[in-house]
Amino acid sequence: MNMTPKEIVAYLDEYVIGQRDAKKTIALALRTRYRRMQLEPELQDEIMPKNILMIGSTGVGKTEISRRLAKMMNVPFIKVEASKFTEVGFVGRDVESMVRDLVMNAISIVKLEQQEKNAAAIDQYVLDKIVDKLLPPLPNLASDTKKEEYELSRARMKDRVSNGEMDDRVIEIDMPKRSIEFNDTNMVPEMAKMQESFSQIFANINKEKRKKEVTVKDARKILEDEAGENLLDTDAIKKEALKRAEQGGIIFLDEIDKIAVSSKSEGRNDPSKEGVQRDLLPIVEGSSVNTKFGPVNTDHILFIAAGAFHLTKPSDLIPELQGRFPLRVELESLDQEALYQILTQTKNSLLLQYSALMGVEGVELKFEDDAIRAMAHLSQIANEKTEDIGARRLHTILEKVIEEISFDADEHSGETTTITAELVHKKLDLVIEDEDLSRYIL
Repeated sequence: MNMTPKEIVAYLDEYVIGQRDAKKTIALALRTRYRRMQLEPELQDEIMPKNILMIGSTGVGKTEISRRLAKMMNVPFIKVEASKFTEVGFVGRDVESMVRDLVMNAISIVKLEQQEKNAAAIDQYVLDKIVDKLLPPLPNLASDTKKEEYELSRARMKDRVSNGEMDDRVIEIDMPKRSIEFNDTNMVPEMAKMQESFSQIFANINKEKRKKEVTVKDARKILEDEAGENLLDTDAIKKEALKRAEQGGIIFLDEIDKIAVSSKSEGRNDPSKEGVQRDLLPIVEGSSVNTKFGPVNTDHILFIAAGAFHLTKPSDLIPELQGRFPLRVELESLDQEALYQILTQTKNSLLLQYSALMGVEGVELKFEDDAIRAMAHLSQIANEKTEDIGARRLHTILEKVIEEISFDADEHSGETTTITAELVHKKLDLVIEDEDLSRYIL
């Protein structure tokens, strides 16, 4: 989390072209969170997060920024669609489930950290268990000579297991009967706890362990899970996860424009949308949400909302919710040059992906620069003539260009195929010119 705003923007630049204002605003918001954590606890409580509203057409990078943030930041992070929620009383997900999702994400992060921290102890536990199965311990009355020989044999066996020489050997291990875990975050916490209690009761009725024959390789994974349960402090993990969710959690609320109600709509005839906004308000403002791991205070969770706002505008949200997103950035539409840069300059770009996929068939795929510019140009025209879906248009364009090459790839193994501007125009010009056709194909 200790990254400067410049470092955050530089990381996002590798994957998202342009949108400097949005990157800068998000980088500052994340850095502010780090600064806040360095202050005195009394002052920390007074500094509230500055929630962000990103406005822009589909395909300009809103969701991509959220995806990259999730990979970059070692903090609890979830992305949810506002359109999936319904107000209390309707069938569907309630808004509090997003906070429960965030806690589950935090649990996963902390548990993984603890497993990495205790990796040596877990590996030793697994190794000892496997060696015990391959070389059962000697009885207590064994002679000293036998014990010395056994220790030497055990040391050699440990080396063989560690080196993978025994991976195919079959051993019999105990499979404990576990209680079923209920991770339905849309379930009322009290109901989830009740179901878990029932599952534990039934699990305790019959605690007998069943034996199963597995290879040493498969036994490693089973015993790693067992080691995790025995060596890790579950209560400490839950406590730390709740703290991280409260103090560093980020919720990316996508498609928020879908719950806005346009003032032009007759009678504002969808009360469920305004109901979702009203239900969202206390969570964004700051409230306590019950989870099966304990209550979570949402005061310091950062909310990043995003929407295209084609049919509505931010002012169509209820005023109280608008006020909770003080930082607003408008993402720019992508022009031809931006589309060209997306194809050529982003890390793991679409061109690299298609080249790698064709490489599996033994076909070397190359793109001439004129061909790339032609695809960017035709993508822009298609966006102008039909719906502007931004960079997503590139997926359709590329797929159309290499469709036949991909279909016949098995017949051209070992060959090099070059995508030229002529080929691009041959495949797409007719489709682009016919607006009715392009609506169906592109």
